[in-house]
Amino acid sequence: MDSFLLHPKLVHLPIALAVLMPLVSGSVLLAMSRGWFQRRVWSLVVGLQVILFASGVLAMRTGETDEERVERVVPESAIESHEEAAEPFVWASGLLVLLGTLPLVLRGARASQLAAIATVAGTLVVLGLGWRVGQSGGELVYRHGAAAAFVNQAAPPGSGARVGTVDDDDR
Repeated sequence: MDSFLLHPKLVHLPIALAVLMPLVSGSVLLAMSRGWFQRRVWSLVVGLQVILFASGVLAMRTGETDEERVERVVPESAIESHEEAAEPFVWASGLLVLLGTLPLVLRGARASQLAAIATVAGTLVVLGLGWRVGQSGGELVYRHGAAAAFVNQAAPPGSGARVGTVDDDDR
């Protein structure tokens, strides 16, 4: 399977998790501070952050694989802008995995709570970085036409598909 089928599918998971993580981590922290949840429930936050990081790494790798093909239709500067936005997003989410484990391993209640608060704050930073990645990725597709790099130049005979045409119902 070509990576171009994977990258557009993979990029949505880390972005969606970046949006959800401040809500999830903040809610779990609030519930823990009120005594509604035990500290081990914080593992959910860490697990989701691991998924965000892993899916971000996979999205970055499949994007790197697609880069040469997309460079044929998109200015290299636009691709570099997207890459430069993606790298800090992914690496910050990885650092947040490490920071997020501290509330589970620290012995002192105050230190554990401070690490959890720092983790929640970090999810807001990752959200901002993810917003930049999504913005630049959207520009690649919708402004610069990156998807055109993957459109067949000719439709298969008998498919009824017309490449590069717009029907009345498409407007």
